[in-house]
Amino acid sequence: MQVEMPAGKGFDVFVGVPDYSVHYQYRQGTILHEVRETNLRELFGKYGDLLWMNGSHKYNVTNFIGELHDLLDFPSFSAFSDEMLDQLIGKMRKRGNSNATINRKMAALSKLLRKAYKMGDVHSLPEFKRQKEKAGRIRFLDRDEENALFSEIRAHSELYYRFCLFLVDSGARLSEGLNLRWGDIHKNRVTFWVTKSGRSRSVPLTQRAVDAIAACDRRHAGPFADIDQQRFRVAWHNAKDAIGFADDKDVVPHVLRHTCASRLVQGGIDIRRVQMWLGHQTLTMTMRYAHLASHDLDMCVPVLERMGTN
Repeated sequence: MQVEMPAGKGFDVFVGVPDYSVHYQYRQGTILHEVRETNLRELFGKYGDLLWMNGSHKYNVTNFIGELHDLLDFPSFSAFSDEMLDQLIGKMRKRGNSNATINRKMAALSKLLRKAYKMGDVHSLPEFKRQKEKAGRIRFLDRDEENALFSEIRAHSELYYRFCLFLVDSGARLSEGLNLRWGDIHKNRVTFWVTKSGRSRSVPLTQRAVDAIAACDRRHAGPFADIDQQRFRVAWHNAKDAIGFADDKDVVPHVLRHTCASRLVQGGIDIRRVQMWLGHQTLTMTMRYAHLASHDLDMCVPVLERMGTN
């Protein structure tokens, strides 16, 4: 930019002035607010504790935001553009991230940026579009697999064994079970307050889940509050290896949640009730298990055979 200055004032005719851009945003309680440059790490430092509760999900989000910050060519911004978003998606694809992984990272980014926009830290947001995901394979345990795995875990720790019984019969996420408190248990029903979606839910318990809780030490904050998550995972993988599942990457603790959902669907429970039981925000998540209800189609075979008879 060049500005013409009045002659005879000791200035050259034209003086160079650097280009700059200032953005303003209206905010509640003020007339105008200047939007200064920020970055993803700074925004997460300001709002991470407000948006995500401590636990494994927040740990993953912390890593997601740190990775996205590092991927940006110019990490400082006052507006997050569609071009910046496309750049991130392209780089994640080059790293081999699947669409499902990209969606999880974009969900964290969207949540953080929406909060920043609301608070006046950025003046515009990109349009987030969910990437199309392929239907993945759902791994669940049959009764024999469950018995073999649980027996190995029980040989290591009775508490870990009771925890597995509770998880497979309640469909709780690992973090939900660990965060369960005695006050969340009423007769034969539990309420999960600390959930991935941020929405609480209550589910009734099977008798063996009730017995598993009853055998726990009430001197701790909750029935499974004394369990160290990392030590539990080590014990799980040792048990998994011992029964010949060392190469099955899908046999992780989360398989117990899949097993619960699969048994509900196979037992004839409608998909809406399964959604409520699991606490899925959308029915799309629960529909991954819908194929297991295919026994309902058996009634179609006699019709086809009868109609096909000459």
